[in-house]
Amino acid sequence: MLNRAITPTAVRVRRCRRKLAQPTMNIKEIAKRAGVSTATVSRAINRIPTVDPHLAKRVLKVVDEIGYYPDKQARALVSGQSGIFGIIVSELTNPFFSEVVQAFEQIAARNNLELLLSSAAHERKEMETAVRRMIERRVDGIAILSFGMDELLIESLPVRHVPLVVLDTGSQPSGVANIRIDYQHGIRQAVQHLAALRHSRIAFVAGPPDLNCTLARRRAFEQAMQEIRLPIPPEFIVVGDHTIEGGMQALKTLATLPLRPTAVLCSNDMTAIGVLRQAADSGITVPNELSVVGLDDIRLAQFTTPPLTTVQISQVELAALAFGALIEGTKKDESISSTHQYALTSRLVLRGTTMLGRTE
Repeated sequence: MLNRAITPTAVRVRRCRRKLAQPTMNIKEIAKRAGVSTATVSRAINRIPTVDPHLAKRVLKVVDEIGYYPDKQARALVSGQSGIFGIIVSELTNPFFSEVVQAFEQIAARNNLELLLSSAAHERKEMETAVRRMIERRVDGIAILSFGMDELLIESLPVRHVPLVVLDTGSQPSGVANIRIDYQHGIRQAVQHLAALRHSRIAFVAGPPDLNCTLARRRAFEQAMQEIRLPIPPEFIVVGDHTIEGGMQALKTLATLPLRPTAVLCSNDMTAIGVLRQAADSGITVPNELSVVGLDDIRLAQFTTPPLTTVQISQVELAALAFGALIEGTKKDESISSTHQYALTSRLVLRGTTMLGRTE
């Protein structure tokens, strides 16, 4: 017999053959190694709470050892659910929406679900395209967390028997879960706080006039001022665009008035940050000469100079409400024709941009 040298190539070939000879890592193989039934493996992988904790731990240990990843597409064909929720926001550059997405994603991960993210402006075509893409991916539900959605736009969306939750629409569309934000509570607290500090000249920087939330926030401000009988000169209402640049321009406008306001309440935090920046550029000290209040309570609000007093709309609570509404929708056996409303209350968070106003 001839002796043949064992080359490195031959060693690699043998190793490859040994790998190919290994058993296919599927649920049956996991069940065999863990000493349990395939049904137990399936329930453990899907985090079903009725599984015995000791058995689940044994199964998950095997899964971790062999590096098994379940075929979610195959699971979706069997269960009829993809395990994916879609979320659409109007703009990711606004920290409020990015923080909502982060909170939503964390909740989804804890529930072993995935997230399909899209951003779309308020134009009908963009929103329809975003929703259609999600329907094509067979998502189990869609959360449209964008201020300014109207009923006509919602009714035009290509959604058929898919749970849908929207944010703060002006009306209540049929067959859609709607999260309504109580702006009045937090804005009333802000106005009363400023009045208690002896501010009587309080201006308001509104958002884009075509958004439902802009009208709701302005109405809340006007009502709160009327409740304590403080006048609102027309020039104290400035139209902004919910951007830092818009806030800067708003304060430039207010600073030119013969009788300037001593406090400014803004329709969102980005606007308030713009007001703070323009105040610094103009030599107006905050809060000594001007008190400023925002709305949203984005994380950045804690780190402005001084830290921003703001009306909080909890991103974590909003994400939890939206996720819960979608979960509830996936459990419904009946047609998705019923209507559900969820409420989120705003509240004032006191920080360093408000203080005692001047004596009139």
